[in-house]
Amino acid sequence: MDTLDAMRVFVAVVERNGFSAAAQALDMSTAGVTRQVAALEKRLSTRLLHRTTRRVSPTSAGAAYYAQCVRLLAEFDALEASIGAQALEPSGLLRINAPVSWGIARLGPLLAGFRERFPQVELDLALSDRLVDMVEEGYDVAIRITREPGPTLIARRLGESRVSLCAAPSYLAAHGTPATPQALQDHACLGYSYWAGGDQWPLHGPGGDVQVTVNSVLRANNGDVLREAAIAGMGVILQPDFLLQEALADGRLVRILPDWEAAPIGIFAVYTSRSHLAPKVRSFIDYLVEARI
Repeated sequence: MDTLDAMRVFVAVVERNGFSAAAQALDMSTAGVTRQVAALEKRLSTRLLHRTTRRVSPTSAGAAYYAQCVRLLAEFDALEASIGAQALEPSGLLRINAPVSWGIARLGPLLAGFRERFPQVELDLALSDRLVDMVEEGYDVAIRITREPGPTLIARRLGESRVSLCAAPSYLAAHGTPATPQALQDHACLGYSYWAGGDQWPLHGPGGDVQVTVNSVLRANNGDVLREAAIAGMGVILQPDFLLQEALADGRLVRILPDWEAAPIGIFAVYTSRSHLAPKVRSFIDYLVEARI
């Protein structure tokens, strides 16, 4: 016996003063209503209704039980309504993981607009360049900047970024400008610790694909550090344009070997399951797509 269903049947019998009227209101058979009430009385080990040929009325225990049933059913219905509303409207805590440099440069400026549109969503943003375990660490959505987001996650492509070779004018004045990809082997290079190829820099250009083994005089797990080191004249970097745009625009960095670049890298929003995707997650990803990041 479903106790909530039985309580609803009992309330209907009391309010309509009979089994037949309750059965009609609930679209049930009279026998079904009678069985539900009898089962409820058996479960409670007490008689809830006085039954006569003309009328059904609650016993003293039944009257007390009826009052509690009305209160509990109202609270339960309100609870279900509130959960249903949450299931339709973006709300609650949204835990986001994003790479440090991209999060600062691109995501940070967008958060105020998202909150203005969805004020019931509370944001918890963690910036990290390491590959987090979304399930174990409890993230709802993560941003991955990669060529392949991985087979175990659901990914939605947000955009892509050009990956360019750059150096400071001061470095090039002191060490010369490489004329070919192979010439990079004779230069100081600044490597990204999480680059899958390590010191192997794959480039594509007029001569096809080449892979150059560079001399990394500095490795760091953060692109901002590498950019600032390059601006200071420490060496050559291969980094995505979202990190380089301002420094290229004001001349602190210049592109080298402009006909040669690494393949563009994709920017993806990833999450763990297509099933029952929470509105807060869906709305956040849709917002990023709309922002054309």
